[in-house]
Amino acid sequence: MAEKNVLIVVGTLRRDGFNLQLAKRIEELLKGRANVSYLDYSQLPLMNQDLEDPELQAVAQVRQAVRDADGVWFVSPQYNASFPGHVKNLVDWLSRPLPGKGRDSAAIGGVKTTVSGAGGRTATAEMREALDNLLEFVGAKTLREHETGIALSGESWMSGKLTLSPEDEAALAAQADAFLEFIA
Repeated sequence: MAEKNVLIVVGTLRRDGFNLQLAKRIEELLKGRANVSYLDYSQLPLMNQDLEDPELQAVAQVRQAVRDADGVWFVSPQYNASFPGHVKNLVDWLSRPLPGKGRDSAAIGGVKTTVSGAGGRTATAEMREALDNLLEFVGAKTLREHETGIALSGESWMSGKLTLSPEDEAALAAQADAFLEFIA
C-alpha cells in the first residue's frame, strides 16, 4: 500500500514555538509510514467575501494542499481557551465553496483531521475541543479519541525547548498510529 500524505497545520507563529517543535516530533513518528508536509498559509488574507471571486492564488494553493492530503493534523497552542485567530481564518477559507460552485466544493468537507497541542496546565484541552467542534461544523471528519495535549513542563518553559515525558511520547505515538489507521 502506498504511503499516505499527512499535511501538518502548525498554529504557532513563533519561529521555534513549542507547537512547531511538537509538529517536528510528530513528523519523526510518521517517518517511513507517511509523507509529511507542512501547510504554508502565511499569505492568506483575512476572510472577506469581496476577495472570493476570482479565487486568489494564495487561497487556491492552500485549498489544493488540503485536497491533496489524506489527512490534516492540526498542532496548535491555546489562546484564551481557544485556538489562534489565524487558524480560524484558515478554516474559514477552507470552508467556503469555490466561486460559482456548490457547497460540496469546499476544500475541508470530508477531510480527515486530528488535533494536538502543547501549552499550559490544561494541556490545550479547551483549544482541542473548540477546534474539533469547528472542524466538525464545517464538514471535516475528526479523530478525537486519541488527541494529545501536552502540559509543558517547567523545564520546557525555562529552556524554550519542548520536553516530552514518557507518557507524552506514548500518547503521541498512539495518536500517530490511530491517525494512520483513520486515514487508511
